[in-house]
Amino acid sequence: MLLGLGNAAVALALDGRVIDAATTAPIAGAVVTLGDEVATTDAGGRFQVAGDADALRARAVGYGRETVAVPPQRDESVTIALAPLETKALYLSFYGVGSPALREHALRLVDETPLNALVIDVKSDNGKIPYRSTVPLAAAVGAQGPTTIGDVGALLASLHERGIYTIARIVVFKDLPLASARPDLAVKTQGGAAWRDREHLAWTDPFSAEVREYNLAIAVEAARHGFDEIQFDYIRFPDATGLLFGRPSTLQSRTDAIEGFLVEARRRLVPYNVFLSADVFGYVCWNRDDTKIGQRLETLAPLVDYLSPMLYPSSFQFGIPGYRYPVAHPYEIVRLSLERARERTGLPAVRFRPWVQAFTDYAFDHRPFGATEVRAQTAAADDFGAAGWMLWNPRNVYSAAGLAP
Repeated sequence: MLLGLGNAAVALALDGRVIDAATTAPIAGAVVTLGDEVATTDAGGRFQVAGDADALRARAVGYGRETVAVPPQRDESVTIALAPLETKALYLSFYGVGSPALREHALRLVDETPLNALVIDVKSDNGKIPYRSTVPLAAAVGAQGPTTIGDVGALLASLHERGIYTIARIVVFKDLPLASARPDLAVKTQGGAAWRDREHLAWTDPFSAEVREYNLAIAVEAARHGFDEIQFDYIRFPDATGLLFGRPSTLQSRTDAIEGFLVEARRRLVPYNVFLSADVFGYVCWNRDDTKIGQRLETLAPLVDYLSPMLYPSSFQFGIPGYRYPVAHPYEIVRLSLERARERTGLPAVRFRPWVQAFTDYAFDHRPFGATEVRAQTAAADDFGAAGWMLWNPRNVYSAAGLAP
């Protein structure tokens, strides 16, 4: 509702409270949006927001998200109840989500285990988008096809009907289609050629405004489709030296680029009431600098709802203090890394949701990560008080082993 004042129109403020649906206790720090306007609840769960929209939206870390209608008379206080949510997910790749066998197996695991969420590739490691995108550059650079999700709206509706929380994984700066079609946007070698990583995939320049805009447009489109959360992966510079970018690469310039991208993403996603998360290297929890990739823990973590360090024991080739053979200590790797991250950031445990290893070791003794190893990692996240955990297997082959009923 708008109140006319001369030639101006002023949106009337709306008051209300956000409470825990299970306990009716007030939720402090909940985000409430009315159109493009944002408010945060105080210690008593109270908010006031002014805007011109028909729906009031709310979300809070450790809870789900909710939408309620704006009352006809704005002098009526609104109460929004959010259900507690501990997200326990598995990953489905660009091809995995399109495979009836892999997708149905994942859904059976959701039905039979504590799993309640799916991480789905919306822009894959190969830069491909699984459904028909309206982002013009996606078609222009060859990011479309094959289509593995015929109707993304119908898929999300069916998942939400089953009570499944949906996370859109967007691989940001590793992007073969864009770097190949637009060499001017690619990370380059000293000789001027497009640089390729160990998987022979090209990367785009994190300093480029056009690259950033492309990924933001994909994120906004995913939010419009109805994903509950936007998760940015490869939101970093390549972990290689001697590369050329659009500007000099320093610790400050790298962190400014990555953090600036997240700030803009949060601003652009406001109207959709989606959670925002970012994946980071496991060693980011331990390294004091930006690990030379633009991920500095203390300044990056506060910019997202959930920070998701990839705490695969196999990726800790140098171990951590006291544990030089990490695959033999999956619980300690996860628990101590999360403790270090909490200590350094001052953020509560619920702001972290780690990736854990559900694939065979590749760096040490090639042991399979079965029930014992998976359970050790998820128990570590649970004991820490994290907002859940996510299982990673690049082949999308998962088992109920290690997942308590």
